[in-house]
Amino acid sequence: MVETKEYNFETKKILSTLQDWVEVESPTFDKDSVNRMMDLCSNYLAEMGGRLERVPGKQNLGDCLRASFNETSENYNSPGILIMGHMDTVHPIGTLQKLPFRIDGNKCFGPGIFDMKSGNLIAMEAVKMLMKEGDLPNLKITILITSDEEIGSPSTRSLIEAESLRSKYVLVPEPGLPDGGYVSGRYAIARFNLKTEGIPFHAGINPKAGKSAVKEMAKKIIEIEELSNDDRTFSVGVIKGGQWVNCVSSECFAEAISMAKEQKNLDEGSSTILDLTRNEEGIKFTVEQGVVRPVWEPNEGTSNLLAITNSVCNGLGLPFSHGSMGGGSDGNFSGALGVPTIDGLGTLGDGYHTLNEHLHIDSIAKRSNVIANIIKQLD
Repeated sequence: MVETKEYNFETKKILSTLQDWVEVESPTFDKDSVNRMMDLCSNYLAEMGGRLERVPGKQNLGDCLRASFNETSENYNSPGILIMGHMDTVHPIGTLQKLPFRIDGNKCFGPGIFDMKSGNLIAMEAVKMLMKEGDLPNLKITILITSDEEIGSPSTRSLIEAESLRSKYVLVPEPGLPDGGYVSGRYAIARFNLKTEGIPFHAGINPKAGKSAVKEMAKKIIEIEELSNDDRTFSVGVIKGGQWVNCVSSECFAEAISMAKEQKNLDEGSSTILDLTRNEEGIKFTVEQGVVRPVWEPNEGTSNLLAITNSVCNGLGLPFSHGSMGGGSDGNFSGALGVPTIDGLGTLGDGYHTLNEHLHIDSIAKRSNVIANIIKQLD
């Protein structure tokens, strides 16, 4: 068993900072809002004493932050510890009116609080605590905060992969598993852009003379979702079509996502949906593949990280379990590259991506201690 130390994390103080963060809404596609969140995070990281870099956003998305700690002449050019998380959320501006920051018993609610602003914060608090107590390892520590994870990291994947390849270990404070466990692998994920093109006509005169792109997309959505089986799933979550209700729609757009436990199953599903592209009876339907997250299967390095985490949990008197899960994270990229990665280090809670998103307050200090003790053991 590794030597563990229980640090005194101030939950009330952490919740106060977290409230400030949650009340800066930061949906992915709102670049200015994401950057306001990055401003707040920049101040926090600067106050910690990190060497801070702001990476300008691409593809009209928000900026990223890279903060370096514990750099010495001996470790500056050596692979270190990478902690990475995202500050973008799925919640549109105005969600705070429906889901305000509030505390109810052991639960604390707010948009993005569980996925994953609280995880980012406790990871930073863990590094801060190790600095305060003089317990940092010999390795340098890099904290990377990105801006587009919720849409598959299209603009940041290259940055994430470059940072991962420069690292010896990757820690991802995404939400923990429902049983309090940790994530040791992620399913493969692919996104697809769908488009139907029809023939417009005046809907009030003779709608049958046209070919409705919206109607055809509705049929295609059912067809695509019925491709789901035990090996892979398909789901359509975005649809936009038509401009005037009195005109048979000429265009309709949708987005689909597929998830599979194994890469071969995702690849088979991708081939199936891409083969649906066709042009017949006045209707054109096209499918283009979008962002892909590769499957992450644990290697020996990840197994060693899990063993350290198990020992840390035992030393702290906390439960330990691990497993692969869906949902995707930037850990897909580091894990698929073979860099030892452990995910799901964040707080415990429920309801992320819903209007019931919350964390369990009593998990804040516990999970902060786990992260701090893991970092402390790495060499």
